[in-house]
Amino acid sequence: MRKPQLPPSFEVLQERMDSAQEFWANLSKVKESSAFKQYLHWEEVRHRTPPEGLTHEQWWTGLKVLRRLEYKQTPLRDKQGKAFVFSTPDKVIEHLHMLDRRAGGMQDNSTHFIDHKMHDQYMIASLMEEAATSSQLEGAATTRQEAQALLRSGRAPVNRHERMILNNFRTMRRLLDLVNETMSAELLLDIHRWITEDTMEDAAAAGRFRTESDKVYVSDQTEDVLFVPPPAGELKARMEALYMFSNGNTPDYFLHPVLRSMMLHFWLAYDHPFVDGNGRVARALFYWSMLRHHYWLMEFVSISPILLLAPSGYARAFLYTETDDNDLTYFLLHQVRVLDKAVKELDAHLLRKIREGQEAERRLQGLEELNHRQRGLITHALHHPNAQYTIASHRNSHGVTYQTARTDLLELEALGLLNKTTKGKAFFFTPVVKLEKRLGNTA
Repeated sequence: MRKPQLPPSFEVLQERMDSAQEFWANLSKVKESSAFKQYLHWEEVRHRTPPEGLTHEQWWTGLKVLRRLEYKQTPLRDKQGKAFVFSTPDKVIEHLHMLDRRAGGMQDNSTHFIDHKMHDQYMIASLMEEAATSSQLEGAATTRQEAQALLRSGRAPVNRHERMILNNFRTMRRLLDLVNETMSAELLLDIHRWITEDTMEDAAAAGRFRTESDKVYVSDQTEDVLFVPPPAGELKARMEALYMFSNGNTPDYFLHPVLRSMMLHFWLAYDHPFVDGNGRVARALFYWSMLRHHYWLMEFVSISPILLLAPSGYARAFLYTETDDNDLTYFLLHQVRVLDKAVKELDAHLLRKIREGQEAERRLQGLEELNHRQRGLITHALHHPNAQYTIASHRNSHGVTYQTARTDLLELEALGLLNKTTKGKAFFFTPVVKLEKRLGNTA
């Protein structure tokens, strides 16, 4: 994608104002305009019809005046030492309220709650989804189905793309146990090492910050440079500031935890402290921060599939921020919309699972001895008659021990619901022919 056009200099626009009285008289028109309500960048404003009686430049001047009245400074500085700023327009506040209710508060009985029996299964499925799509955003050439098959099977990765996915999955699982840790150089470098192990051209670059000799930049598909990060010589000080921010020690005013987590995502991506893997680390830090602030639903929410559907919008959110007075509001608006969509997709998924569960209960009447894992597998088998299950895939899908997974599958075989074959020392299980009829006979 191409860089957005730089907005006109606010200082120059101020000098061009005909009169302050006339400007303030037109400010109400600006406030009622779509550009104000939607928080549009100059790249979009310049292609729209301005309010009656205003030029595009006058319109933009009014927008900037209104926005600058609301700006708050963050501890993040650009390459020239200028602070990144943000505001909280109504849409941000609305999404934060919904996220607080849905992702951070008590589980509402009127919504599709996470069944405690299915907790591990849903969590693992979400982590698999995030691991796969976060890697795809960074160039991993694989399908969602192939990625999930890799993670469920437990087999060793055969190429760099599979290694990226496996690393992401293992890292996300580790982060669940690190939410009470304070951010530090040691922890950040560990996260990078876990994510990039055996995937970098220079293996020594895993778990270290980039140096002046590393030529790092962000480009588009045509190799046009979109962004050059701050000099490597500044990284020590920049990372110290990031740790302070991550741990809640800055700024000196209340910052909503979701906004802090999103800013942390942007901060890591902006400073780009590593030779490779910055995007994956940035998204991992976002999850770590959200879970650290007790947004429990984030164990089950995956944002990368939403980003993957519109990667240009993700990139544009960064570019809009960087080209308009370091205004992080563009990035925050994009991220709250992504997160809102991800939560809604989780709700839709849970609703489907509830309906599938109700249908499965009807079909499995008379088989009360089956546990929830076995019921889930048989429900899956009814929809996928050619599926193949192993002890490893069942174990990895539910986060249970080898013996528990083995017992689950052998019991289903004993009931005549699965066929078992042996290849070498491994057992393979497949649904019996006409499984639904068999269930009816069993019941």
